[in-house]
Amino acid sequence: MKKWMQGIALVYVLLLLGICVPRADLGNAQNDAGEALYLIRPKDKKEEAEKKLEQPKIALTFDDGPNAQFTPFLLDGLKERNVKATFFLIGKNIEAGSNAEIVKREWEEGHLVGNHTYNHVEITRVSNDTAYREIKATNDLIQGITGQPVEYMRPPFGLWQKKLEQKIHVLPVMWTVDPLDWATENEDEIVNKVVTEVEENDIILLHDCYKSSVRAALRIVDLLEAKGYQFVTVDELLLE
Repeated sequence: MKKWMQGIALVYVLLLLGICVPRADLGNAQNDAGEALYLIRPKDKKEEAEKKLEQPKIALTFDDGPNAQFTPFLLDGLKERNVKATFFLIGKNIEAGSNAEIVKREWEEGHLVGNHTYNHVEITRVSNDTAYREIKATNDLIQGITGQPVEYMRPPFGLWQKKLEQKIHVLPVMWTVDPLDWATENEDEIVNKVVTEVEENDIILLHDCYKSSVRAALRIVDLLEAKGYQFVTVDELLLE
């Protein structure tokens, strides 16, 4: 009788273990009503992260700011969308009014801040000394706000003097998609030109000193994110 009772107890314990311990290879279980209970496995999060890494990257850049009227509106839209951009600033615009606060906000919200000379001069048409002063003056203004040295600049009109790299350590950044937004107030035209031309690793050139450009930029973000693109700052593209 004693051995029989021990056998019954062992069967009972095994039954409990079968009920309480889920099988490791099950993708889902069922509740008492027979409904499927889908379990989130750790590998699901890993797959999500890997999917993001595989997204084609592009960079949104803005020249000629900061602009007291339109840059804050752009920053609001980018923040709402959790998108980072790159801003190439003109020194005299930084000094205008309270625009330094806009630069501070750009930096604090994770955007890349670069140089666009002090007076928006074509540096191939001025002496090396003048070009150097144009870049250094703006570098000093930006560093005074962010506390960090400036590493990137966009030469006005895309014209660069190679010899300047021996005197001032900034990396010139050009572009690959230019909708000529400065020449039109037609938002649809700006948007269509960008979204139909853009490809992976492209750098888009826009200006945050025009209402039409800023509004178009946010539409571009929405449309291209829907297509699977991921927006990054230009350093992420250049350093890969």
